[in-house]
Amino acid sequence: MKKLIRSLASLPRRQKQIVLVMMDICALPIMMWLAYAIRLARPNVQIMQGLETWYIYVAVFGIGAFILLGVYSAIVRSFNEDYLLRISIGTFIQIVALYTIKKLNIAFIPMSIPLMYGFMLFSYMWWSRALIRYLTLKTFALKQGRRRVAIYGAGLAGQQIAAALKRSDNYLPVCFIDDKRSLQGQSLSGLKIYGPQRAQQKLGKFGIEEVLLAMPSVGRARKKAIIDTFDTSDVKIMELPGVTQLVDGQVQVSDIREVDIIDLLGRDPVPPKPELLEKNIKYKVVMVTGAGGSIGSELCRQIVKHQPKMLVLFEMSEFALYSIDRELQTSGVQIIPVLGSVTNQVKLERILKQYSVQTVYHAAAYKHVPLVEANPFEGIYNTSIGTQRSVDAAVAQGVETFVLISTDKAVRPTNVMGASKRMAELYCQGLASTNPTTQISIVRFGNVLGSSGSVVPLFKKQIAQGGPVTVTHPEVTRYFMTIPEAAQLVIQAGAMGIGGDVFLLDMGEAIKIKDLAKQMIRLSGFKAVDEQGNGDIEIQFTGLRDGEKLYEELLINQNNVSTTKHERIFKSFEAYYSVNEIRAVFDELKSLSLSGSDTQRVRNILISYVEGYMSKASHIE
Repeated sequence: MKKLIRSLASLPRRQKQIVLVMMDICALPIMMWLAYAIRLARPNVQIMQGLETWYIYVAVFGIGAFILLGVYSAIVRSFNEDYLLRISIGTFIQIVALYTIKKLNIAFIPMSIPLMYGFMLFSYMWWSRALIRYLTLKTFALKQGRRRVAIYGAGLAGQQIAAALKRSDNYLPVCFIDDKRSLQGQSLSGLKIYGPQRAQQKLGKFGIEEVLLAMPSVGRARKKAIIDTFDTSDVKIMELPGVTQLVDGQVQVSDIREVDIIDLLGRDPVPPKPELLEKNIKYKVVMVTGAGGSIGSELCRQIVKHQPKMLVLFEMSEFALYSIDRELQTSGVQIIPVLGSVTNQVKLERILKQYSVQTVYHAAAYKHVPLVEANPFEGIYNTSIGTQRSVDAAVAQGVETFVLISTDKAVRPTNVMGASKRMAELYCQGLASTNPTTQISIVRFGNVLGSSGSVVPLFKKQIAQGGPVTVTHPEVTRYFMTIPEAAQLVIQAGAMGIGGDVFLLDMGEAIKIKDLAKQMIRLSGFKAVDEQGNGDIEIQFTGLRDGEKLYEELLINQNNVSTTKHERIFKSFEAYYSVNEIRAVFDELKSLSLSGSDTQRVRNILISYVEGYMSKASHIE
């Protein structure tokens, strides 16, 4: 039987239609005979007396009506409301035709026959297609081993994806899960609806491998709470994209994706303030240094949305510059790609002057703590000296706004990367104290999810390889934010600056990296190995790397903080040095970095000027 079904299903589309037509040609006259036999209570009856070849007329007219209505052009496996409507209209046409024949005395037809025939015809068409669909899906589901799925959310999106999954070759919807008590215990689209607690007990019993979140309009906080309810379950969590991505209102199997790790933040983004986003961008010439990096490239994506007159991309990596330039060429904004280093002040000034740049977002910096720790002179030269030359160039060319992108690692750093960033901040603060025509601001924030320095891509790769997932320390914690949210807040913070400001982005609650690893393992459908050795993927602790801290901070002085007109942006008032003093220090750092000697002197400078800097013996040696 299965072999027959598979052979029929593998036929070309035209041949499948011919099989259905032949099947109906035989069935329609039988339906007419059955109506007469039931009506007259005997099998040997004269049908449509006066019309000798009645069976030909019944078959040809019936098939013709269904062909015109597109019944045979529809795919049986997509058996839905539209298909039933076509069958209903075709049946109604044939009932009317029978009453017309009776009225014109073409043949003898008892008054009840058309309705009886119509009922049996509709039933036959419905049940025959349903049976074909059921047998086909069942046969191919057994062949391909469809994944058993529970759908969380019995709303419109849930119903649409359930219908799509039933037609798919890869997924088999088993049940719905929904919080609404009024729905629990009921059935929808042939699937029973369970409450979250009840569903937990059924996951193993039903062999469910994945839970699909079909709530495209739910916020991150609610989504995280739902994900946490499956903490002890060995199921993979999948989701549908947000409502803005499902613009056509039709949910498809291709819309299913893995849960974005962003949702584990459990924090909904605050809508940006348009006036702040546009203040330093709209109708202005903007330049982004480090334009090919994680933050720099996202800044560029956000900037082109707000109608700049021109966007200059300044980047030292040829491939990174090529990638972001190519991506933005279709934005409708004039894009100028410039290959160069921020340590080249002469070139910076020439580019700023040539294109009359009005706003600079300085994102160029090294960010990998262990690499900078192993190459301290390069880190200081690129990050500290590079920032000095960038802001000096901006001031020399009369740029209106200069925004330094900083990091939480600049606060009481234990590594050269953080210390070099704090030195860059100090130079910007010192220069801003001279009241130049350029408005200089600093924006400090923590880790961004998915950046080149983030643990997320590494964890994904390790999970895909079956583990182990490596974490430096059980207690290490970090602040996280999405790249788009960070870029938007950077732009808005820069718009609020008046000179020398240090803005802090609200990063929410700190997250243990160990917990992040466990959540990513669980979302992938696996279980982290516990203390008893039970589980799928092991988490290994490798020890803190040189210069790495257990906890990151955003504030040097917890007391000198004020709010701003944006609820996610704060302003910090921090000590700094005069521009003459800090410039002299930078001249010495430049000489030391170029010579690559006297590591002890470099360490002493950082200890003297970077508050809270704690070096280890392994640093700068």
